[in-house]
Amino acid sequence: MNKKIAFFTVADAALSVAAIIAAFLLRFEATIPPEYYDRLIYYIAIFAGLNLVFLRAERLYAFTWSFVSLTELTRLFRALTYTAVAFALLVFIGQGTFYLFSGFPRSVVPLSYILSFILIGGLRISKRIWLQVTPLKTEGGEPILIVGAGKPAEHLIRSLQAGTNSGYRIVGLVDERQANQGISIHGFPVLGQIKDIPRIVSESGVKQIIIALERHESRSIQDAVNVAREEGVPNIKIIPEFSELLGEALSFRNLKEISIEDLLGREPTNIDTQKINDFIGGKVVLVSGAAGSIGSELARQILQFSPAKLIILDVDESGLFNLEHELRRLNPKTNLKAVVANVTDEAKIANVMKTHRPEVVFHAAAYKHVPLMEAHPEEAIKVNILGTLRTARAAAVSGVKKFVLVSTDKAVRPVSVMGKTKRIAEMIVKALDKETETNFVAVRFGNVLGSRGSVIPLFQEQIRRGGPVTVTHPDMVRYFMTIPEASLLVMQAGAVGAGGEIFILDMGRPVKIIDLARELIRLSGYEPDVHIPIAVVGIRPGENLYEDILTDEEKTQGATKWEKIYVSRTENNLQLEELLGRLSELEGKLLSSPEEELRGFLDKLISR
Repeated sequence: MNKKIAFFTVADAALSVAAIIAAFLLRFEATIPPEYYDRLIYYIAIFAGLNLVFLRAERLYAFTWSFVSLTELTRLFRALTYTAVAFALLVFIGQGTFYLFSGFPRSVVPLSYILSFILIGGLRISKRIWLQVTPLKTEGGEPILIVGAGKPAEHLIRSLQAGTNSGYRIVGLVDERQANQGISIHGFPVLGQIKDIPRIVSESGVKQIIIALERHESRSIQDAVNVAREEGVPNIKIIPEFSELLGEALSFRNLKEISIEDLLGREPTNIDTQKINDFIGGKVVLVSGAAGSIGSELARQILQFSPAKLIILDVDESGLFNLEHELRRLNPKTNLKAVVANVTDEAKIANVMKTHRPEVVFHAAAYKHVPLMEAHPEEAIKVNILGTLRTARAAAVSGVKKFVLVSTDKAVRPVSVMGKTKRIAEMIVKALDKETETNFVAVRFGNVLGSRGSVIPLFQEQIRRGGPVTVTHPDMVRYFMTIPEASLLVMQAGAVGAGGEIFILDMGRPVKIIDLARELIRLSGYEPDVHIPIAVVGIRPGENLYEDILTDEEKTQGATKWEKIYVSRTENNLQLEELLGRLSELEGKLLSSPEEELRGFLDKLISR
């Protein structure tokens, strides 16, 4: 038990005692009758014990003291209501049965309920109230300017008030919205709009600008960055998104440099963290392909939800070694097991499942490089199809409750070998879902910024070399999301899936690859086609100009109650037995059949 939990447990017990004693005193006008003296200790023990049980059940000890919100107060209300109901039932049943509750004053129940809410709730909001009335020191220190005057900015200022911020001085804020001009946030004035940054920098000597805007406000983010650079502001930071914080409180320490992800204008995806916590918390979880971009971020995000055990599995021993050390640094108390294994090794995967008995499996192991898989279809078949089949069957045999397949938008009307193998992987998990006790789901999303298979690392390397930055076609467009967002979506799908679904995210507007290249060049401090040239080199094998995440029919008929999350209506035409027979036939062709025959077999399998 950490110090915070210990403190609040003791404090809640003491305040519960104070609440019921005060309730008796109020009921009997400041004097407790002698007939209750010998029983009062039992009333206190029962009431305080019930409070602690329900407070813990409602996770009232997993919060940040400085930022108690309506969510925590709602949980507190529920917990104390449960206590009041349970205590009232004991009193009602026991009055005619047990001496302990004989003659118990019934009005004490609602009084103790109200008082405990005031006292326990008051403790939790006390620090927030203190921070509200204690302004951040504004004298001395390096002057900083905040861009934005909405909720992110308010959250940032409260975070700065909660932390140790010696050496910094907020001079004010700027915001594009006319309605925010002239207002103050926690005592700090809105000094103008982004266009006024040069004046403010000149007058105040600002050396650091912190951008506190939602990511979909990309135009304003970009304008602020450009103006700040023109004025020679040496330090430009942006507040991280929730998914990037990994459970940490916002502070100066985790403010981040501007990246291409911040300029793309992605609407934030609403994530039901409580659902994910119920799904993962206290469970044994296995992540295959854990050394990859998605797999490693999945592992990091899973840590936030306190699994009973986390198994990270990959064939890349160096990547796995580095990830293991990172995860142990992030949370030394996590029960963590790193396993070097190839998902195509049926016996090894079966043994891993049997030994560790995971309850939840995230299957992220896959080959994803489109041109390379066009050149080596047999390898894509081995890993993406047969590796998925063997991992999924081993999971079902070992009693895994939920299996989540990480899929791709390239599985929609696939034209590449990679896309076709991922579509067949989806067919496998849908078929197994119908025939086994394990619930199988899949989640599709578009390209992931910064992953090893994305264009971002390539473009960055080309910029470092002085160009040219190569794009395959001026009209090439793709959907993008960040690695943390993609990982949280996978976890969300696992949490809400009942089995058999293919979850899809409506990722908003597509981005032209050539526009992405231009933004990345500007972000690196250069002008496209002036300092760094852009070259069009032609479409590569297996590529489409456009990619679909979901069809219009899926978008209209497959909506869920979670915003922007849909369920594909794609159905399998092959039952499990026939599908397994076809896959066995495909495996037999791997070593002896030419590549074109393998591609043809994939086409026939998908078309069935």
